[in-house]
Amino acid sequence: MAVDASLGSHAWFSRVLAFVLGATVGSFLNVCIYRLPLGLSVNEPRRSFCPACKKQIPWQHNLPLLSWFLLRGRCASCGSRIAFRYFAVELLTALLFLSVWLYFPWSVAIAYWILVSLLIVATFIDFEHFIIPDEITIGGTVAGVLASAAVPALMMTDRRWSAVLASLLSAALGYALLWIVLEAGKRAFGKKRIRLNAPTAFTWTRAGEDAEFVVGDERAPWSEHFARESDLLIMECDAAQIDARDLGAVTLTFHYHDVRAGAETWTLDAIEKIHGVVRELQIPREAMGRGDLKFLAAIGAFLGWRAVLFSVFAGSLAGSVIGLFTMLIGKRVWSAKLPFGPYLALGALGWTFCGEALMRWYVGLLYP
Repeated sequence: MAVDASLGSHAWFSRVLAFVLGATVGSFLNVCIYRLPLGLSVNEPRRSFCPACKKQIPWQHNLPLLSWFLLRGRCASCGSRIAFRYFAVELLTALLFLSVWLYFPWSVAIAYWILVSLLIVATFIDFEHFIIPDEITIGGTVAGVLASAAVPALMMTDRRWSAVLASLLSAALGYALLWIVLEAGKRAFGKKRIRLNAPTAFTWTRAGEDAEFVVGDERAPWSEHFARESDLLIMECDAAQIDARDLGAVTLTFHYHDVRAGAETWTLDAIEKIHGVVRELQIPREAMGRGDLKFLAAIGAFLGWRAVLFSVFAGSLAGSVIGLFTMLIGKRVWSAKLPFGPYLALGALGWTFCGEALMRWYVGLLYP
């Protein structure tokens, strides 16, 4: 009985340790989520700081999970509200670390802790900024290959070189699969024609190296509409003016760097403002961002080729359901975007915890 009690206390201690470690790592992931999209170092300054007043946060006000509650979600220095996201990321990471520890052998669990951390950072950055930084995608792919070399069981083998090869091929499959989807989607659905309910005012205004593009109530950076050199944005205008020159009713054809009206072409770098009234426009669009390709490669490097296929299927299904739901509960604007990275991450988590069971269930349906 004493031996059983000792084993039980050891098990509980390891579970508590996994939870606390997850919450601590989650605190660091919050740093990554805030800093990476802004091009800031995750190491300097070493201590976290308040996004509002920029003052560094002392350790006693930066305890994972506890500090957010004790400070009631506010900065102790300036009183600014600290987003609930900081607490949510710490709790989510802690719960996932604990779940991984309970489900898998310790060597596999450590590798999956790295994967879970990458999935969480990618998800929250993509939701907010519609990007997945290379530090997560390319860095994650490298980490997945190294993890497979260290723990061949990730690729369901006991041979290191076989695991490395399987990891590399799975990463290549993930990238290639979404590249095919991206190119096919561009050819089939790469243009979106919008007929406005009524003639609507628009402006294109220079803003540093970018520009602000406004059509009615829709407002977005100019760069968000262009992903390729070949992309075109076409506007059928009842009236248009480029700086001081009045063009009247005209069709404006934009590349990212220039605009054409009839036989004349202007370089956008030399223009401060374009405005007028538009009744119809055609905008370029992508099936997904190229960061998603590299993100799926990272997932494949950790989980193998079957996880790549499952993540695409499950992510597409989840994205479609949520997209339809948002259309049902509110009016979707024509410029709205949905990030795909979080749904790939959801598919990867689904495979990690129950992929094998789902595969057996599916095969059982096909071959009862």
